[in-house]
Amino acid sequence: MLTVTDLTASYGPVTALDGVSFEAPRGEITAVLGANGAGKTTLLRTISGLVRPTRGTAALAGRDLTRVPTEQMARIGLAHVPEGRGVITQLTVEENLRLGGLGRGSRVKIDDLARAYSLFPILAERRRQSAHVLSGGERQMLVIARALMARPTVLLLDEPSLGLAPRIVVQIFDLLQTLVAADGLTVLLVEQNARSALSIADRGVVLNLGRLVVQDKASALAEDVQLRHAYLGF
Repeated sequence: MLTVTDLTASYGPVTALDGVSFEAPRGEITAVLGANGAGKTTLLRTISGLVRPTRGTAALAGRDLTRVPTEQMARIGLAHVPEGRGVITQLTVEENLRLGGLGRGSRVKIDDLARAYSLFPILAERRRQSAHVLSGGERQMLVIARALMARPTVLLLDEPSLGLAPRIVVQIFDLLQTLVAADGLTVLLVEQNARSALSIADRGVVLNLGRLVVQDKASALAEDVQLRHAYLGF
């Protein structure tokens, strides 16, 4: 379980995250929702160590992540896929995948590559091609597959559907549900499309101006018309 307690973070004099607390249970998808500037990306960056909190903690299975160096996060089971599809275009698809496996501090196993290719068959077809030639959807698949190469127990995903065709979004969201069901993966999903996120999530947290507005079951949030109109845009 990922437990966030009173997490607060600032950029200079600006408080971007203000006393946020919630739990993301093992084997569930927790959607993080809110308008632009709500603090969603800062939340993920603070959990993964890219931003240091000014107060509070984020803990994985009881271990305080705020005391773990960023470069060691993969070894303790946390993977972060930031917004932007950061593939290394000078490398092949398979070389990108192998880099993901190095983060856990052991040699990449053939089984890990085979699993990545079974989850994303298009990557198997393009394994020897430069990542430069991939489409936007294929690049998103590659960065998710690369993160999974480290065998995480917690996956942080920032806007995985941004700019993608609806059919690709459906494929990626279906895959997330499969991973959660099969592996007990904990997913923290930041997603601007609140309707789509709530359709696959078990729970949701809503942020506004860096503060937690509400946390509840995804179905309850989706049915709250007043909340949806005020914070979720549908």
